[in-house]
Amino acid sequence: MLTSIQVRNFAIIDQVEIEFAPGMTVLTGETGAGKSILVDALGLVLGERGGSGLVRSGAKRAEFVAEFDLQNLPQVRNWLEEQMLDQDDECHVRRVIGADGRSRSFINGNNVPLQSSKTLGEMLLDIHGQHFHQSLARRDIQRNLLDYFGGLVDLAVVTGNAFHTWKELAGKLAALEAANSDRSARLELLRFQIGELESLDLQPGEFAALTQERAKLQNSGRLAEGVSNSIELLFDADPTNAQSLVSEATRTIEFLATIDSSLEPALSALNEANIQITEAADSLRRYGDAIEMDPARQDWVEERLDAVKNIARKHRVEPDEIAELHLQLSDQLNDLLHAEERGAELRQSVSDADASYRSSASRLSAGRKKAAKAFSAAVTEAMAGLGMPGGVFEAQVNPRDTTDPRSSGLDDIDFLISANPGQQPMPLSKVASGGELSRMSLAIQVIASDGSAIPTMVFDEVDSGVGGGVAEMVGMRLRDLGRTRQVFCVTHLPQVASLGDNHFRIMKLSDGKSTRTGITRLNDNERIDEIARMLGGVEITKRTRDHAAEMLKSGRGKKSNNVSA
Repeated sequence: MLTSIQVRNFAIIDQVEIEFAPGMTVLTGETGAGKSILVDALGLVLGERGGSGLVRSGAKRAEFVAEFDLQNLPQVRNWLEEQMLDQDDECHVRRVIGADGRSRSFINGNNVPLQSSKTLGEMLLDIHGQHFHQSLARRDIQRNLLDYFGGLVDLAVVTGNAFHTWKELAGKLAALEAANSDRSARLELLRFQIGELESLDLQPGEFAALTQERAKLQNSGRLAEGVSNSIELLFDADPTNAQSLVSEATRTIEFLATIDSSLEPALSALNEANIQITEAADSLRRYGDAIEMDPARQDWVEERLDAVKNIARKHRVEPDEIAELHLQLSDQLNDLLHAEERGAELRQSVSDADASYRSSASRLSAGRKKAAKAFSAAVTEAMAGLGMPGGVFEAQVNPRDTTDPRSSGLDDIDFLISANPGQQPMPLSKVASGGELSRMSLAIQVIASDGSAIPTMVFDEVDSGVGGGVAEMVGMRLRDLGRTRQVFCVTHLPQVASLGDNHFRIMKLSDGKSTRTGITRLNDNERIDEIARMLGGVEITKRTRDHAAEMLKSGRGKKSNNVSA
């Protein structure tokens, strides 16, 4: 579960550090106080994209740190071990976003790609936004929710991978068959191209060696003159050559060293220099003797280099890639010569991949049909508890045309709803009431979450559009979910806030020069004041506070009754 979060220089937050507990945590505050900023911060630290506009004005960077307890999360611990990012039963995730827009992510102190934080985040925390119901009409969202509820996510991934493997092999087969249509012309071209390369017979490293030799041949006169002058200066120009001067200095220091032994290191260095000068002069003489001023050789080297460059230009490769090109063309020729055998192999592979995909997709379809029945019944029951008695939810699994398979399987998923008794269920996109859709969205999210292994759920004002007794039902559903996992709920409803196990208030603070957001954990008396504010607005009366205290007491009584039940 999430144990703490630290946020610095994010939007109107200068610095916030909060520790969390299990159960249902509610976050409340006046409109505009920034209740959803904490939710946004959680999303950013766990891999959501964000730019420089999120950095607090005047700051160099925004920083987010979240800490998680992994004791009961073997799947997460195994993933961290596979990535070599594990650190006992704890996990620290950090994100830094600079004012220049650059971003860095860290897991347990290790710099990681943003996608790694996102992958980890999807196992640790699930955020349900206040506008989630607006995306519910999308078929891909509906399909993902059903797979999520039915524990079919892994099978859906296997099906998608099988689909892509099948399509990739089918593409190779199509390319081979297209090549077979002009087989004779292609064979003739490949044989000609390979013949050119075999005639060229370019050896490994030859192009670089020829380039170096050409430079040497083009500058043979300058090289010979320079070497000769150097030999003169080192050895031959008596009496001022380097060897004579060093020898004279050596003799002088050799005598002086008999007087003062501290000159011995200098004498040793001079003797070494004398040897080095002699060896350098000998090496230069051998080099000078080997210099060839051969115009015929220079012409041959130029012609050879031109031939290599022409072949490389013709095939649009670099000269040092010609050997690899030769292998590629030879493989293509071999494939074409054995096209019938290769085609038979590919056709069998395509058939096997097709069968593998359809087998996986069929198992996925069967799983979806089974999950749809349980999902429909559970959401329908939840709707009744959210002020929609007699309403019906139906998750339909409709088979696709078998000639039009998709990576998502052989089904189309449709969510249908009837908000009132006697009405025929209709697609979500045709449901008129925003309040009904919002409540049904909450029911779907809570039910789908029951089938999830994710330990922490965040609900960001998903209770908008409801009130009264329905609001209390919403709070009870969220509280029930908090009995098996950690739940965070950003809410403006006192009925929901009174049912939380933990309560934080979000406040906007200003000194007239700058504005910042503060977050405070509330004790019992402070909770009464906050719930009273949510009930009564600006003016809080004794009656309002008494009502708030009664709501808080009633909420605790219901919790204890449910636990004992």
